[in-house]
Amino acid sequence: MSMSENTLEGGGKAFLVLLLPISFLIIFLVSTWKILLAFMLVIFAFNTWQRIQWQKWCQQVNPIFNRLVLETQGKVTPMDLAIKGNFSGSQAKRYLDTKANEFGASILNSEDESPVYYFINATILGSILESSEPPVKELPPQPVVQTAQMLLEPPPAQEQQEEETQDELLPPATHEEPTIPLEKQLVFGSLIQSELAKRLNVYSSTVYKRRNDPDFPEWSRSRDPDGIAWSFSRKTKEFFPLEDKA
Repeated sequence: MSMSENTLEGGGKAFLVLLLPISFLIIFLVSTWKILLAFMLVIFAFNTWQRIQWQKWCQQVNPIFNRLVLETQGKVTPMDLAIKGNFSGSQAKRYLDTKANEFGASILNSEDESPVYYFINATILGSILESSEPPVKELPPQPVVQTAQMLLEPPPAQEQQEEETQDELLPPATHEEPTIPLEKQLVFGSLIQSELAKRLNVYSSTVYKRRNDPDFPEWSRSRDPDGIAWSFSRKTKEFFPLEDKA
């Protein structure tokens, strides 16, 4: 019985220990709530006033900041802004931090560990792109007559290639004994390329490719039905028979 009484007595003392501070706190709040409310209102009003003053100050600094961004290609430091606006460096840094959050600027530390803010706009970006492009070289003016001739006259290599292509499309003549005597074929004492190709039973392009070879006479003799050797004249672009040396 005595043990239970001791337990109740100890619990009552612990409750009193907790109850007394809470009671004093309630009494203090009830008696001073007006003062506390007034103090909180003063703090709130002071913070609001500071925020309004900061916004007004920022509006005055905005033109200076805009000019500085254009002058420095978007690279601004707190020192640059402080010198330009004639105010403290801490104010300049706070202002740049606000603008960096507003415009999403990049912040890097320089060699002396001072922050550097990079603001990029359309004008600065266009200047960077223009400076990165290589200069366009202007071609010298060409005479109108010369340009027209270059467009109308294909190059010699193209003419030669077209001639070979057309010749290769023509099938070689079938090997038949010539019914016309050579004397009648040589009306002008020579044959043109297509006539000689028909006589040798080869493509005209084949004659064209081999006409300047040193062994062309022997090659043409081996294919000529009468065993005649032929030579090519670069001057007349025709083929002449070679007389056999006795």
